[in-house]
Amino acid sequence: MVDTIDDIQIHFNSDNLWVVNLTLSLVMFGVALDIKMSDFTNLLKSPKPVIVGIISQFILIPLVTFLMIIVIDPYPSVALGMIMVAACPGGNISNFMTKLANGNTALSVSLTAFASLAALIMTPLNFAIWGSFYEPTSEILKSVEVSPMEVARFVLLILGIPLVIGMVINNYHPNFASKASRLLKPISILIFLAFIAGAFYNNLDIFLTHIHYVFILVIAHNTVLLLVGFYFAKVNKLTYLDQKTLSIETGIQNSGLGLLLVFSFFDGLGGMALLVAFWAIWDILSGLLIAYFWSDKKKIKAS
Repeated sequence: MVDTIDDIQIHFNSDNLWVVNLTLSLVMFGVALDIKMSDFTNLLKSPKPVIVGIISQFILIPLVTFLMIIVIDPYPSVALGMIMVAACPGGNISNFMTKLANGNTALSVSLTAFASLAALIMTPLNFAIWGSFYEPTSEILKSVEVSPMEVARFVLLILGIPLVIGMVINNYHPNFASKASRLLKPISILIFLAFIAGAFYNNLDIFLTHIHYVFILVIAHNTVLLLVGFYFAKVNKLTYLDQKTLSIETGIQNSGLGLLLVFSFFDGLGGMALLVAFWAIWDILSGLLIAYFWSDKKKIKAS
């Protein structure tokens, strides 16, 4: 008899997993089609917002997540799911949400590019470091024996290669890139969401029985990260537009990548898969809600 969420396994067809891999790569490719080489060079003129964003994304998020785990003391597999989410770069739809929120879209696109490249190193590094700091999750990592290099190769395949190809196409064929981006992004995101819904449907009994373990936790975790991004930008005296942008970039994680890593390296480990799968749906909802809230503001603050 299953006693805890740590003992269950979320089932996901391996053939479908390859389709999800391809779909997530297409999402990244669609995002990259909007990124220009000049997005990198222009940031050299005003690098502070990007530096603050990178610190928020790859240092503050894992640290705050670790502190939450220490305080809440969730089941080990759930804690590892939180660490997985925290180790992933910002979500690929954050650019759309930032635009809807009347934020700094150029900064959002630049952060997506930087974070996706940095994720090749920082995602496996953060996951390995913070996962080993907490003894219950460290025991899981030892039993699975996940190599950071294997994770890095996986992230390179899913994020790095599509990012580079998309940027190159945008550089040499901008008109084609613009048309392809408008088509690819919504279609690939809808396909990906359909597969997440399929995973929920195929494991409905498990989700209904155990969703209470992660429901409030995901909402609280996501809310905390949104606040961390906003107030860290505010403390660093960034403009109100940049504060909104960093809030979205910090709170909206690429949980699709996290979900693929869970199924690829942890065989759908119960609490881990459940938390990341629910995060994949919730942070889209929360991101759209906060973006709509900000978009409705008539007055744009100067700082």
